[in-house]
Amino acid sequence: MMSKRMQIWRATQAVLTLNSTCNRASTQMFSLGGSSRDMHLSSSWSNQLSNRIIAAPLIPLYASAPGAIRFASSQKDITVESVPSKEIVDLPAIPDAPTPPSNLVTESFMEAGEPSFASIGLGGWSPPGMIQNCMEFLHCTWDIPWWGAIAIGTLCVRTLIFPLVILAQRNSAKMSNNMPQMQVLQLKMTEARQSGNAIESARYAQEMMLFMREKGVNPLKNMIVPLAQAPLFISFFMGLRQMANTPVESMRDGGLFWFTDLTLADPYYLLPVITSATLYLTIELGTDSARLSAANMNTMKYVLRALPIVIFPFTMNFPAAILTYWACSNFISLGQVALLRIPKVRDYFKIEKMISHPPSALPAKKKGFVGGMKESWDNMKITKEIEERQRLDEIRFAKAGKGPLVKTFKYDPTKPHSSPVNPNSSPSTNPNQIETQVTSNLKSSSKH
Repeated sequence: MMSKRMQIWRATQAVLTLNSTCNRASTQMFSLGGSSRDMHLSSSWSNQLSNRIIAAPLIPLYASAPGAIRFASSQKDITVESVPSKEIVDLPAIPDAPTPPSNLVTESFMEAGEPSFASIGLGGWSPPGMIQNCMEFLHCTWDIPWWGAIAIGTLCVRTLIFPLVILAQRNSAKMSNNMPQMQVLQLKMTEARQSGNAIESARYAQEMMLFMREKGVNPLKNMIVPLAQAPLFISFFMGLRQMANTPVESMRDGGLFWFTDLTLADPYYLLPVITSATLYLTIELGTDSARLSAANMNTMKYVLRALPIVIFPFTMNFPAAILTYWACSNFISLGQVALLRIPKVRDYFKIEKMISHPPSALPAKKKGFVGGMKESWDNMKITKEIEERQRLDEIRFAKAGKGPLVKTFKYDPTKPHSSPVNPNSSPSTNPNQIETQVTSNLKSSSKH
């Protein structure tokens, strides 16, 4: 064993000596001022030579005996003990790369190359979120500009509630045709209530209910369309305002004509003017409910007429997207009322023909704005006085039932009353006279 190790050590020393000799030869050539090409050749030659010499003793040759290594050397064959082989570990197979989902692009980006609403915090299952999802679908799937998507969404919603508009128009026509009889009962009920006759007032109210049930009239049906439009308007308002405030970048140039930027207010204030004007026409013509010219509106019609003027300062600062929806909704309402004015259309939807009653045929006379306000104020005062009178009567009745009896007579009728004795007259012993005297005294006390 020692002899084998000595032979290996001697071979290694010989290789190292030859390698150092080659390095010195290359250094001397460089110091003698050889050309760069010679230096390159000499250095490359020395490196190759050293590599071959170093690698030569390490090239194993298969020996006859297992576990032995044979080296290519001019010396005698050398055998060394084989190095223990490394243990092979069975690793699990590498899994295949996952395939990307097909909707990976649509989750973060729209088909038009814009960020999706979900990635910027919009959409969802709330009413404003569903409105935003519908707007996104119209804009991305059909490549419709934002103003067109808002208009189409408004048209779809108003089409869905069109049956309610027809129901309100039928009820409005019936109320207008039966207005004289209803006003007679209403005036009688008002007079009975103002006079404090609760029984008569209740009787006329019952007659009014029976009459409206017979004619198929219900004043609450006129409020169906406003009540149905309220949640839709709030959902559109909140959804479009969130889209404008986020903002959705494509809405900056998604407008039309002079309002190209839907995220900002109209710089020329034309959209607020158009919205207020169309709202006034919608209220005046009575698209969704009874017309304001009907006498049953009274003071409310003046309040509704003033509404477009009151809301104008607030709509001036609304984003153009909200006013686009509002104006489209008003134009659709005007189109519906124009359609329902056609006789054939009214006959198809079974809407009665409106009967125009002359003012002389109506019991309630028009009193104008000032007269109507004064009458309403007087009715409120009379109603308050009647309620106060009833409250005092109840207090007096309760007090009379709990307190002591109030003396309302001069003599107690339950006790006999004797007349004062005249000293000059002699006492009468006749019982008939005494009975007659007691009876007269009782009658006089009962009169008192």
